[in-house]
Amino acid sequence: MPNDPSPTARALRTLEILRTRPTTTAGELAERLGVTERAARRYVGILREAGIPVESARGPHGGYRLGRGTRLPPVHFTQAEALGLVMAALSGRPAVTDVDDLVGAALGKVVKALPESVGRQAALLREYASAAPDPHAAHPDPAVTSSLVEAVAHRRRVRLTYRSESGNTWEEEADPWSLVVRHGRWYLLCHSHRVDAVRTYRVDRIGEARSTARGFDAPAGFDPVALLEENLGTGWRFATRVVFDAPPAEVAPWIRPPMGRLEPLGDGCVLVGSTRNPDMYAQDWLARVPFAFRVEGGAELRAAVAALAARFTAAVRDPRPGAEQPSTGPTVAAPDGG
Repeated sequence: MPNDPSPTARALRTLEILRTRPTTTAGELAERLGVTERAARRYVGILREAGIPVESARGPHGGYRLGRGTRLPPVHFTQAEALGLVMAALSGRPAVTDVDDLVGAALGKVVKALPESVGRQAALLREYASAAPDPHAAHPDPAVTSSLVEAVAHRRRVRLTYRSESGNTWEEEADPWSLVVRHGRWYLLCHSHRVDAVRTYRVDRIGEARSTARGFDAPAGFDPVALLEENLGTGWRFATRVVFDAPPAEVAPWIRPPMGRLEPLGDGCVLVGSTRNPDMYAQDWLARVPFAFRVEGGAELRAAVAALAARFTAAVRDPRPGAEQPSTGPTVAAPDGG
């Protein structure tokens, strides 16, 4: 695709400018388009040739404007916008190339409705680009998501049914503060009246959500993404406590919010949190931190770290009789105790 937009793309951009700015001079058009005034007038001419009534008025307050009562299609895409739409859909939902996929079917209709000069590259991209599926992504029911969005927008408490990862199901009332998309998963950030605490619920595990007549006030000025990250590290089954010899300022860049809360401790710091999966916590998170640490709790995380250390030690063990074997090192406490 050439770097410079095509004349059609420039004309569509001109149309968009005229829709948002009722009276625009040739100089203003040229500046917004990054072209000469002569070129700007040419793009106005392209719109007129396409049957779009663009009027011109002289005088100090004159300029180009769309004719009164002009009826236009609701959406106009440039080629770059169309390509960006397909790329975003592929990034977030690999199955979008499948015509049976909900988003894929909708995207196909959008691409087909585009003018040939705009939609051709988007159609080729959709046909020939492939995306590997994200094993961690989850796609919630659009009807449930729509109900939650409506409740968030109008600050209405919802009654929902939820199924946990272990298969437990319950019904409760919650104040829906926000919906957050994180690593391919949709979360409802809310205040749960069942436990009177902040909770994050996977939207794909919500079976039903119904707005009630009761309103609520969300926290003022809160950051939904930051609050979600912080909340993901609390309330899980297995407690965690990890002590680092390095100061908090050096350790902090390596700590993800779901790992817990990092606090100063003497000349080092301590990470206090919880997890539902000690093995993942040890292998995917702690193993990446380039500082010596001691796992002081809980017992499940200590066992997971010890098992990981033993596995890595076995991987470099010299099988020759009498060969000196590597030490596991002093960074991990023994798994006994809590």
